[in-house]
Amino acid sequence: MPPFGKTDRTVDQLLESDKKDEEKMSANEPSMSELNLLVKDVISESSWWDLYGVDLAVMFVNFAILPLGYFLLGCSRIPMFLLGHLLLSWVFSTFTVKLAHASLHNSLAGSTYFINRLLSIFFLEIWGGFTEVGAYETHIKIHHPYTNIIGLGDSSSWRAPFLGRTTYLFIAPLFMQLSYPYMSLKLLAGHWWSQARFLCVLLSGHMMHFCLFRYVSGLSALWSILCNFTVRIVFVIPYIHVNIFQHIGLPMYDVNKRPKRLYQLASAVLNLQRNPLLDYNFGHSFFSCHIEHHLFPRLSDNMCLKIQPVVSSYLKKHGLPYTKATYTSQLRKFYDNYEELMVKAPPITELVGLQ
Repeated sequence: MPPFGKTDRTVDQLLESDKKDEEKMSANEPSMSELNLLVKDVISESSWWDLYGVDLAVMFVNFAILPLGYFLLGCSRIPMFLLGHLLLSWVFSTFTVKLAHASLHNSLAGSTYFINRLLSIFFLEIWGGFTEVGAYETHIKIHHPYTNIIGLGDSSSWRAPFLGRTTYLFIAPLFMQLSYPYMSLKLLAGHWWSQARFLCVLLSGHMMHFCLFRYVSGLSALWSILCNFTVRIVFVIPYIHVNIFQHIGLPMYDVNKRPKRLYQLASAVLNLQRNPLLDYNFGHSFFSCHIEHHLFPRLSDNMCLKIQPVVSSYLKKHGLPYTKATYTSQLRKFYDNYEELMVKAPPITELVGLQ
């Protein structure tokens, strides 16, 4: 994990390597450099509101919803209680998915690494109960540079071959939050200071949530504990689904035989059709603009949406894959082909003529 004030260079190094390879290519071949210039034109014409303001506004709106959620949760009328629970569940998911993901990528609070790091610690560790350091190591330094590379960024951590399809897709996700402490400590294995720090933050975060339910909403101790668990699981089933839909089942590569980065990401990432609920809860870069996010991971959610027409037209113009699917079609596909996609190891794909 880089210290405060520094950024990870792994993706930059890959892009630099691709740039050297592209110098040897003919002018008619597609390249990350050419696509990057097209995207830079869009960025240069965008306002601060487009670049960062929209996502920051979403963050502040969610903070503003919190008092209303806790107030409604304390109401004696069941409909008001349920509405308060739903609002807090929405905020929890937005904080721990959309905003945590953006801050982890240094794209939420401008390009200020220090502020983004503080926000990612707040959203991931204090609010979500998962290690920020471990998330950085697995997501930023492995998953993105090695997307769908066998044994590295191949999303195998989302597989649970010992579970049946119904259990994995609809039941097991409800208990994922209980596994976070174990998973976090495992990711931090061998670093006792990081483990101790995480445990302190984890306990502080859960105590904070308990006190909010207990003293702001006025719930009993038992109901405070129950709500601390249940608000975390309302959106967890689609969260698991989206994570597996967007990479598993797509072409995968051997680390020594992978194509150039543009080809790799065009073939190994999928966009889900826009959904008014999940698109804004999980974030465009996590849901409907995942291809754009993998190609340009430091852009905000709103900018990923804004560059989408440029990226899609460029890839299609050059005959490269630009895969889109609906949430329901992917769910049906994974349910019907669970054994092949989620239990058996996928074959390594050879892209003849593109390497």
